[in-house]
Amino acid sequence: MTEPLLEVSGLDKNFGAVRALSGASLTLARGEITALVGDNGAGKSTLVRCITGVHRPDGGTIRFNGAEVHFHAPEDARALGIETVYQDLALIEDLTVWQNLFLNREITRGIGPVRLLDKRAMIASAEKTLSRLAVNVPSVRSTVRRMSGGQRQSIAISRAISWGSTLVIMDEPTAALGVRETRAVEDLIRRLREEGITVLLISHDFDQVMRLSDQVWVLRQGTVAGGRRTTATTGEQIVAMITGVEADQPSP
Repeated sequence: MTEPLLEVSGLDKNFGAVRALSGASLTLARGEITALVGDNGAGKSTLVRCITGVHRPDGGTIRFNGAEVHFHAPEDARALGIETVYQDLALIEDLTVWQNLFLNREITRGIGPVRLLDKRAMIASAEKTLSRLAVNVPSVRSTVRRMSGGQRQSIAISRAISWGSTLVIMDEPTAALGVRETRAVEDLIRRLREEGITVLLISHDFDQVMRLSDQVWVLRQGTVAGGRRTTATTGEQIVAMITGVEADQPSP
């Protein structure tokens, strides 16, 4: 593995009497696609929310770029370049593509307190970003309502990396997409890796995990059951780690 970008060590998180995480530890190598898998209720969402500042862990440490960090809010994580693309995408359907890319981060121009929206700069920047990532949309001036599921997912991913992101977390990015749209989104995820952006992929699609990821971590009952380099394991062995049932080792 290359140099770690994110290191999670012994993370604990309790919700009353429910222990959601118990000593969870994993690393994300810089510039790689890392998959996080596990059954429903295994603790994946809780772990991601601790990494992104939504929850504060009860124990353990998180290190980012070699320094220990303590996030009090999602804004703290975003300030370090950690962005999340959730399943609901958080897009405003009646806004245009460029407006969604710059929502709450609008470019303005002017002097002192008198500021105006710089629409021309935002449109040009949106076109440049989508062109660089080869995202196929009719126009950045089109409303999101007119976009397909795959186009919407690509817009959400593009928005996540528009702000100098070093780590993009994706929660089931192709769950509701067809075969062609899934292929387009997976191609976009690969392009992020080519640009040196680290990706954490949460997915129940084991074929997708094997196609895309460099490393797989398995969560089981709030604990990291183990991690494997994708080239050194099989889908069957990943399933066995999730369920706790032994699987045959790959042939040498």
